[in-house]
Amino acid sequence: MAIAIGCDEAAFDLKETLKKHLTDLGHEVADYGTHEGKPVLYPDIAIAVAEDVAAGKHHRAVLLCGTGIGMAISANKVPGIRAAQAHDTYSAERARKSNDAQIITIGARVVGPELARSIVNAWLASEYEAGRSAAKVDRITAYEKARAAG
Repeated sequence: MAIAIGCDEAAFDLKETLKKHLTDLGHEVADYGTHEGKPVLYPDIAIAVAEDVAAGKHHRAVLLCGTGIGMAISANKVPGIRAAQAHDTYSAERARKSNDAQIITIGARVVGPELARSIVNAWLASEYEAGRSAAKVDRITAYEKARAAG
């Protein structure tokens, strides 16, 4: 699977850990930075990643910052993207199964590396089930399309 990953300086070490984990699992990983822990404005990373996911360049993405909140807010500004913050495996699984989230965000100041790997694993192992949630996801998509149409 083609997976993008990006972070701000607060999550650089966790990004490197998860990048290796994803590569070890056999995924193709595109690193959007930050590189070498250099300070960045996290919205720039989140939006670049989300735009490429929305365009189909990557199947999914992992975004990391101190809390995961800012990355989720930023990525969700891109039409067609559903980014979900997860700090446990259940939330990660439901982000995919119920909400068809293509992007997961994790806070490096909130979870450690082992839990982060478990969160990513749960999210990657899950697929959108539609079912009871389909009407809700469809409503989000319809709203986005209506806004884009003017």
